[in-house]
Amino acid sequence: MTLNIHEHLLSTARQWQSPHQDERVTAELSLIVVHGISLPPGEFGGDLVRQLFCGELNAVAAGLPDLDGVRVSSHLMINREGRIDQFVPFDRKAWHAGVSSWRGREGCNEFSVGIELEGTDQLRYEAVQYEVLAETCALLIQSYGMMDIAGHCHIAPGRKTDPGPAFDWLRLRRLLAARL
Repeated sequence: MTLNIHEHLLSTARQWQSPHQDERVTAELSLIVVHGISLPPGEFGGDLVRQLFCGELNAVAAGLPDLDGVRVSSHLMINREGRIDQFVPFDRKAWHAGVSSWRGREGCNEFSVGIELEGTDQLRYEAVQYEVLAETCALLIQSYGMMDIAGHCHIAPGRKTDPGPAFDWLRLRRLLAARL
């Protein structure tokens, strides 16, 4: 797969428009945040994550009352088959990190790109997800400058656990190093 970014959009991604975004105060991007998500928890392949990020989820009807009124988004989501959906352009702030801090800087949404992987903390992620994630991270690093890569668990310890112990950080780093 050949990826490129044009006008802050990933060329091969299906494009969706999330209402849950803001202008960035700073243009500097220095962090990629890796997340894990599935709705309902542990179930894959449905449309509920897209509905959540696009502000269309009827949480009560979906049996997810804890998400009622929640307003979140991410820049990208990579599903179990490696398909990429984009919800927020990279030059805009997605609402993925919440209360967070990285290297002494608060509010990671302001200076990061959020990438969701369809998965759970305890179930291994798919090989194609690592391949697509590594290629995407390499492109973001080349397009926007040097970036750190961290999990949601690293920027919001004690509050968030994703992408969880099932995520293989060494595998991602090896794949990324081969691309850079």
